[in-house]
Amino acid sequence: MLAKSLSLPLAGLILSVLLAGCVTTGLPQRQEVNIDQAVKTHVQLGLRYLQSGENRDLARYHFNKALELGKRNPDAHHGLAMLYQVDGELEVAESHFRKALRYGDDFSMAHTNYGVFLYRQERYEEALEHFEKAASDLTYNRRSYALTNYGRAAVRLGKAEEAERAFTRALALNDNLPQPLLELAEMKYEAGAYAQAKQYLDRYSEKHQQVPQSLWLGIRIEKIFGNRDKERSYALALRNLYPYSAEALEYKKMMANDG
Repeated sequence: MLAKSLSLPLAGLILSVLLAGCVTTGLPQRQEVNIDQAVKTHVQLGLRYLQSGENRDLARYHFNKALELGKRNPDAHHGLAMLYQVDGELEVAESHFRKALRYGDDFSMAHTNYGVFLYRQERYEEALEHFEKAASDLTYNRRSYALTNYGRAAVRLGKAEEAERAFTRALALNDNLPQPLLELAEMKYEAGAYAQAKQYLDRYSEKHQQVPQSLWLGIRIEKIFGNRDKERSYALALRNLYPYSAEALEYKKMMANDG
């Protein structure tokens, strides 16, 4: 029912530090301030290179320079964790995720991204814990995404009630999120609540691009209600847009059985 990949990726990073020049001074306390600013500047540059995908080597250089100046900087460790995840160096990435959280336990973005990292490895229980920590941070401006990810991990663990609560809370924060709408539509369909399933799917379809999961669900829902025209419309879109998807194969099997 669920794709194993989550949507979070590098473009979703929130950059919280600003570039600024360093001012040299002979006073020790001013020197400490300059070092702190230099760390932030290197982290900022590293994140920019990482997000743009232009030069991961330069991103790595700036994150490492930040750690030379402040080896316990959670932002630099988080940046390296994301970088090594892209590189496929998963053990190194996990090490940096852990350090980012060791030195910044209230680092909600790191909790979210580490949760995604764990989810992709099917370590759902661990992922759930990190999504929960991020979602419980009332100051985190991406709580709705943390709740969505919590719901998806809960579904994988068979915790349907927890998943439904998380998706509903996510929509309360952002009623235009596509994934909670689609997941709730699927859950309601599986529970036999077809009218509610259709309502959630219609809300999804109003504003979001159709994907194989939504089209296949639409076929099944409209079949239940006997709406042949709408069922055919969903089926045509599925065959034309995603002919080699698993959902298209399921549709072919359904048609063969009906025949």
